[in-house]
Amino acid sequence: MILVCVRCNAKNRVPEDKLSQNPQCGQCHTALIPQSPIILDETNFSTFIQYHDLPIVIDLWADWCGPCKMMAPHFEQVASQYNRVVFAKIDTEKNPRLSQAFNIKSLPTIVMMDKTKELARISGALRGPQLKDWIDQQIVKVGK
Repeated sequence: MILVCVRCNAKNRVPEDKLSQNPQCGQCHTALIPQSPIILDETNFSTFIQYHDLPIVIDLWADWCGPCKMMAPHFEQVASQYNRVVFAKIDTEKNPRLSQAFNIKSLPTIVMMDKTKELARISGALRGPQLKDWIDQQIVKVGK
């Protein structure tokens, strides 16, 4: 599998059976499947999303959004429970082109991606168990 380093954008080949062993980037030694959400923005989004072979769950949020702030710790907590899914956050205020590309109408919006293909989305704040259930359902649907 190809995993893209969010820090240096290096593409790393990782055997699928090694995903649970906390693989690190061969160039900068950053964790390739971090236990907390990564930050995606207009500079790193395209490379990361295009080449990364694991599903990516993206929280599209804004600093002024109360429900976004309420959900943030739940998103962080759920991110630590998966070693075959990458969690990311996109600040819609700082990344208006990404917000527009995702056609965001309400916040927060959670999107699951498989490379450049949107697999599923849900809007509104979710607590940890709800978020985990939603992610598990999507993973089963796509066979990941």
